[in-house]
Amino acid sequence: VDHQEADWVSIHERICQLLIPIHTSSPFFSSEKERKHGMEQLLNRQKYIIDVAQSTAQKFILGGEPGKAIPAGLQALRFSVRVHGASSVDVVPAYLLLAEACTGAGCLTQAATYLSQAQWLVLKAPSCSPAVQHKLHQDLGLLCAAQGDLEQSLYHLANDIYLATCAFGAGAIQTAGGYFHMAKIFLRQNKTDVANSLFAEV
Repeated sequence: VDHQEADWVSIHERICQLLIPIHTSSPFFSSEKERKHGMEQLLNRQKYIIDVAQSTAQKFILGGEPGKAIPAGLQALRFSVRVHGASSVDVVPAYLLLAEACTGAGCLTQAATYLSQAQWLVLKAPSCSPAVQHKLHQDLGLLCAAQGDLEQSLYHLANDIYLATCAFGAGAIQTAGGYFHMAKIFLRQNKTDVANSLFAEV
């Protein structure tokens, strides 16, 4: 019951009506043109669900309720796999969203599982964009920090900053996140001067 309530509060209420035509059997199409149109509508509906689920999960994470983001993240992953295929790099953002939610909720083993899936897909796709890779390293850095492995966290956050700079530029807001998280690690190591210089960069 708790899981059903969490799912309803998180995402199901927002996408319930959209799921009905997806889960009902496909109608009979009298022509190839009608069939193609029907398939396009189904694909667009699934893409819309991915967008709604991802934005809902992100809202809960930014609002400090990562546990509520997990059901929405699972819907984003489920439909990303349907639309793009399980081995596509386009599924990585959904894995990263789930990993971030799980890390925030303290489910570190589950977060590590999602991140290893994302890392594997990125490794298999040499053309994967720096924007996606930067988010992967940021989430790996946050997971390592939560696990207490501060040196490994700094390694991933340094990669995060480099890749964000490649993707967006040194002065971009996306690059600031890596500096911020890195500064927090240096504070935990009592390296206040380094931390303050990174906060100033942010």
